[in-house]
Amino acid sequence: MKGKRGQTTINMLTSAPHPIPMHLQVSTMPRRPRLSLAAMPFHLIQRGNNRGACFFAESDYTFYLNELKAACQAHRASLHAYCLMTNHVHLLLTPAEADGPSLVMKRLGQRYVQYVNRTHGRSGTLWEGRFRSCPVGEEAYLFACARYIESNPVRANMVAQPADYRWSSYRANALGQPDPSVTPHELYEALGSTPEARLSAYRELFRQYPDQSQIEEIRSATNGGFALGSETFQQHIANLTGRRTWRGHPGRPASREVGQVV
Repeated sequence: MKGKRGQTTINMLTSAPHPIPMHLQVSTMPRRPRLSLAAMPFHLIQRGNNRGACFFAESDYTFYLNELKAACQAHRASLHAYCLMTNHVHLLLTPAEADGPSLVMKRLGQRYVQYVNRTHGRSGTLWEGRFRSCPVGEEAYLFACARYIESNPVRANMVAQPADYRWSSYRANALGQPDPSVTPHELYEALGSTPEARLSAYRELFRQYPDQSQIEEIRSATNGGFALGSETFQQHIANLTGRRTWRGHPGRPASREVGQVV
């Protein structure tokens, strides 16, 4: 079925343990097409230009979060986790529509840049190109991605514990601190039958931070626009899109092929 602006829309069910109905769109633009899926979690990262700062005062973080909430509401996206670092941001969200992530980031980016330029008397580019993103597959990958996002300040040696960092969703997800930006994912809701049980179970996930192999897997998928999930999940997306959704190795043939059944 043809979507708007030359995109192809495919209805499908994932083969994940918790199937999620979704629409998949693949852009026909010359650059590597971005995977766009409705009702599927996405990890997004956007960096400051030349890895420079994109937040200059506490009020900047507050403004960004307010605009993030407004953008998610306007484009029907649920935000599950976030971390605002000095020179980049991480988001984990589920869009109701396939183009939701792009619409959210377009509105958010434009309004935040206007605010920063006006407030701090600057001009020029704030963000480093387009944002990076990847669809996130099964339950284990969703929580691994959330841990990766919310433990970012610890890895950067900014704080000793995730709860010590003000500008992330950890306090909401693990401690129950009110955060109007955050909407729990259904898998988070399944962690326990009461709010206290869910908070406790979520904190247990942080007894161990992501190891280096998990970190590299998440970074590789996000920066390359690949699917973050099991081999079965990646192959399923590849079969539907007609292109590889996992990172290959230069000079070596891929161990899997598009169209292969796993």
